Amino acid sequence: MAATSRGTTPVPPDVRPRLTVLSGPSGVGKSTVVAHMRKEHPEVWLSVSATTRKPRPGEKHGVQYFFVSDEEMDKLIANGELLEWAEFAGNRYGTPRAAVIERLEAGEPVLLEIDLQGARLVRESMPEAQLVFLAPPSWDELVRRLTGRGTEAPEVIERRLEAAKIELAAEAEFDTTLVNTSVEDVARELLALMKVV
Repeated sequence: MAATSRGTTPVPPDVRPRLTVLSGPSGVGKSTVVAHMRKEHPEVWLSVSATTRKPRPGEKHGVQYFFVSDEEMDKLIANGELLEWAEFAGNRYGTPRAAVIERLEAGEPVLLEIDLQGARLVRESMPEAQLVFLAPPSWDELVRRLTGRGTEAPEVIERRLEAAKIELAAEAEFDTTLVNTSVEDVARELLALMKVV
């Protein structure tokens, strides 16, 4: 299905693409899969989340995240401007609602890459959304990926590992599970689920 250009008549609801949510434990490779997929298919629109965490080296405001202050995040939440929001590892993350709705109404495939708590909130507010769980090949591999980043303090890694155990236990809540053994294969499977040809 060809995406309509912005500013045209909204696409009827029965032919609109569904919102696809990609979630899974920290370190499983969500960002890597999404980056690979969007390089091949730039028409897939990835919602950019707002976050109160500080940028990592190389991250740019408005590209990886909208980096906001605690006060700005409070306002977004209070005004109902977020589709979902969650606190993770001491920082808050949220998905701006208006941009997601606008893209879906224009007939564009929309992808959210968010954590478990956020995925649950999207399921509540948009039950028609498709929830995809990205699983690691094994627990040992997930530990290796998280500790190998070298960007976070040991206590942060420990929190992420504890959170990962909870996230892995929630796999059954999702519509589909993809195991990240190959970035290329997972990206291709995700595109097929989103019906992007």
